[in-house]
Amino acid sequence: MTESSNLLSDLNDRSREVFRRVVESYLASGDPVGSRTLTRDFSEKISAATIRNVMQDLEYLGLLDSPHVSAGRIPTQMGLRMFVDGLLEMGSVATEDRERIDATLGENSPDVTSLLDKVGSALSGITRGASLVLAPKHEEAPIRHIEFVSLAPGRALVVLVFADGHVENRLFAPPPGLTPSAMREAANFLNALAGGRTLSDLRGSVRRDIELRRREIDVLASALVDSGLALWEDAGEVSERLIIRGRANLLEGTAEAEDLIRIRRLFDDLERTRDIADVLDLTEQGDGVRIFIGSENKLFSLSGSSLVVSPYMNADRKIIGAVGVIGPTRLNYGRVVPVVDYTAQLVGRLLSDRSRG
Repeated sequence: MTESSNLLSDLNDRSREVFRRVVESYLASGDPVGSRTLTRDFSEKISAATIRNVMQDLEYLGLLDSPHVSAGRIPTQMGLRMFVDGLLEMGSVATEDRERIDATLGENSPDVTSLLDKVGSALSGITRGASLVLAPKHEEAPIRHIEFVSLAPGRALVVLVFADGHVENRLFAPPPGLTPSAMREAANFLNALAGGRTLSDLRGSVRRDIELRRREIDVLASALVDSGLALWEDAGEVSERLIIRGRANLLEGTAEAEDLIRIRRLFDDLERTRDIADVLDLTEQGDGVRIFIGSENKLFSLSGSSLVVSPYMNADRKIIGAVGVIGPTRLNYGRVVPVVDYTAQLVGRLLSDRSRG
């Protein structure tokens, strides 16, 4: 058991109810919660003085904090973690939210990136936070078709069409003296080999197949295939996989200079987040939603934000991407968690269907 789980089990019913009400009120309003506020709708008739004593005990335990002298209390990061792990009542996805997500994914987007861009916009709109969507790495996506296009002497284009509809165009210098027939021959040769393979699979087998079928492919076509392979090996990750939408939502209702500095730092962190492996590292402990509160979030240097993130999987149950929501630590977790979970599952199913299509 974690430290927060042990603390929760040690609290008596009154302390647990006071703590739960403080956190729920804070998450709803963002304001410190005073003892008189709690006495109005408490389940038992107890005085404000008694509630103040309970709140002082919870503060001593590190679960609540007083932002100002004589003000009410707010939950600490440890308190929020304990609430999320042990007391959070998870709602179901509201019909309106579900319909909005379904409509986005139901659009016939030409490629995966534009589809996931729309998913991110819908997520940020629903949650009023910033959305994070990690697109699949197309190195591991099945290929549907490969085409070579001559642009000018010494310049050509290789067009890669993946099974999920994603298209990549890469410029390269073809071998000297290349003829249109050699380009067609090279494309036919690669398409015959591709047959649903990924780029990674194709790299490993093409040169071996060229040696085995040397008489079926002429020297120029063979040189073109080699040029294409070199291009794929050196290109790295050519498209941006991390899609962030709704940054402006984090500024709504923020007037304090300290909060503005914190959010500006978050924006800087988002711009610098190029090592997208970090995002998948956050979800490596299996499928399902994970919640990172404040400084638990290793992706950003900021301690004043929360990240709710869930991986999505392909048809082989392999994690290929992630969706999430970034917001203040007083995020409406009960609403955001089911929305992120639903979206991740839907994206995974849709991409799996596209790959099979």
